[in-house]
Amino acid sequence: MSRRILRTLAMVVVAALFVAVTVSILHQATRELALPLSDASIIREQAAEKRLDPALIAAVIYAETKFDPRPSSAGAQGLMQVMPSTAYYLAHLSGGVDFSASDLSNPSVNVAYGSYYLRYLLDHYDGNEMLAVAAYNGGQSNVDRWVAQASAAGRQLSVDQIPFPQTREYVRRVLKAQRAYRATYPRELGLE
Repeated sequence: MSRRILRTLAMVVVAALFVAVTVSILHQATRELALPLSDASIIREQAAEKRLDPALIAAVIYAETKFDPRPSSAGAQGLMQVMPSTAYYLAHLSGGVDFSASDLSNPSVNVAYGSYYLRYLLDHYDGNEMLAVAAYNGGQSNVDRWVAQASAAGRQLSVDQIPFPQTREYVRRVLKAQRAYRATYPRELGLE
């Protein structure tokens, strides 16, 4: 082959590699903007420790803060938007003695407490993720009442029957995000 052909082939290969790398970088950036994930090691650790689906933890974080931990107007804090009063209650349940509300700004502590609460709710609702997620947002006493009313009417509570519009949409958002996190980040969440 002539030098000219080899040079042209080399330029084509370099251009193809450049396009492939650029597309890969753009794809990853788009994925992270649309469905962000940080602190994956903390999520994996807490999921294993609390016997939770790591995609569920990521989905709750996504629904609560989109991985941008800022205090809510109600006073919830951190990635999983844990209320200090809930954290003190969970600290009491779990035997924690050195908890301070300021600890909720630490991602490790926040995800540990939020995950503990998710596990508590899942246990309370016999593993029903929809009910646990509804209670995470709308409160356990409300969900208990809704479940009792549905049971008295001879049916099970469905997402569409959740009386609080905010909680109903929250449950839909979390369950949809859970599926998306499983599909998008299986390696990062330890699902492979």
